[in-house]
Amino acid sequence: MIYIGTSGFSYDDWKGHFYPADLPKKDMLAYYSSRFNCVEINSTFYVIPSPRTFVSLDRRTPRDFHFTVKAHKDMTHAEAVDRTIFENFLQAVQPVRESGKLGCVLAQFPWSFRRSVENIDKLKSFRDMLADVPVVVEFRNSEWIKEDTFDLLRELDLGFCAVDEPKLKGLLPPVAEATSAIGYVRFHGRNAARWWQHEESHERYDYLYTEDELREWVPRIQLIASKTERTYVFFNNHFQGKSVRNAQMLARMLNLSLPLDSDLLESS
Repeated sequence: MIYIGTSGFSYDDWKGHFYPADLPKKDMLAYYSSRFNCVEINSTFYVIPSPRTFVSLDRRTPRDFHFTVKAHKDMTHAEAVDRTIFENFLQAVQPVRESGKLGCVLAQFPWSFRRSVENIDKLKSFRDMLADVPVVVEFRNSEWIKEDTFDLLRELDLGFCAVDEPKLKGLLPPVAEATSAIGYVRFHGRNAARWWQHEESHERYDYLYTEDELREWVPRIQLIASKTERTYVFFNNHFQGKSVRNAQMLARMLNLSLPLDSDLLESS
């Protein structure tokens, strides 16, 4: 099963590009979930919400909709492990765990998180803190791309997040690998000029993939899906709804049964 969607959904600059110009913010998720079967929640990286937030998200989406939730920055970027942060995070996502809509937790570690004995121990601790919750790990540093890492992830039952991003020194190459029952792919765009040098964070993700660029990933995603129970594919190039257009383009290439918006596909 392949689920495809975008990293986040609540963007004002999507109005007129994906959302109707007059759509109230409170109706964005319902509109989004009528066109996609999953979404990646990224706001949890900055703030752990109350469980009521996920009760609301659950109520506004179809029964078969899935959420993947990004781990809070203190879970992946802090020097010391704080068990309380993990407990608060688990409490927050409990409503969608109970409803069966929690696809997994995404643990995105920073580029400074390099392969070392100490950081391998942090991965083990992260796995222990989240007990039986499905977890996928996204590395930013290419030092981790080796067979020993994939073996470690399999041992810990941690999924590997494959990425498409600029081909810059130290960043991950486009490796298609599966290390748990969950496959995961994130498209960050290929805006090399703005990846490190930008005034606003959204500039990094201002990129629209061509069909030829997306086509490169079709056999890779199919390979990952053949090794997993479910695979999530998310587009993070969210500026002005470009992620939506690319997600629907790729869905068409993968023959996924989504209610595709022909106007978006034609405008791409």
